[in-house]
Amino acid sequence: MSRRSGILEFAVLGLLRESPMHGYELRKRLNTSLGVFRAFSYGTLYPCLKTLVANGWLIEEPGNAPEDALAASLAGRRAKIVYRLTADGKEHFEDLLSQTGPDAYEDEHFAARFAFFGQTSRDVRMRVLEGRRSRLEERLEKMRASLARTRERLDDYTLELQRHGMESVEREVRWLNELIESERAGRDLKGSASEESARQNTTGAPGVLPRPGDTPGTDTPGDTTK
Repeated sequence: MSRRSGILEFAVLGLLRESPMHGYELRKRLNTSLGVFRAFSYGTLYPCLKTLVANGWLIEEPGNAPEDALAASLAGRRAKIVYRLTADGKEHFEDLLSQTGPDAYEDEHFAARFAFFGQTSRDVRMRVLEGRRSRLEERLEKMRASLARTRERLDDYTLELQRHGMESVEREVRWLNELIESERAGRDLKGSASEESARQNTTGAPGVLPRPGDTPGTDTPGDTTK
């Protein structure tokens, strides 16, 4: 299983843990709630759902809305299939939530993991956040060393792009520092957000923090299924 498909399976299980959905609803939630999946297609989602059903982690059920079934019948189509998480699927997702290996720190996987932090225990959240911060600090050190070596050979625009990338990473590190501090203090994100808003109102500082799906070095993160 590729890293990309593994992230998609994780996100699908997480969303279906909240409530059963049919393929269109699921794709819409993946697009709107998890920026990392903005560009993926039904052709990617459908095989993923079939794999999860084959593994016993999901079951397929006919749609429950009578009007949907009637409309599908009149149009000569089958009613939409609803996907529901099984007990084994819930157990598998909880096992995935508890994992804190290196993949959890990578750009795309971290964004997906962060989206389900509300379902994750505090100690696991801490390990993921600290691992992500360590990974970014290593990246930042390499970027600074590279810039120091090549500064004299770069034109102004390339140099500005390099600086922009470093600033993006630095911004995410600051954001992670605040999250880690809040976790250690036992504060939730709602309280942290209120404190940040108060600081902005009193200091006038923008205080812009990167979203979890932002990819460092850029301005933005990341079926018909019957």
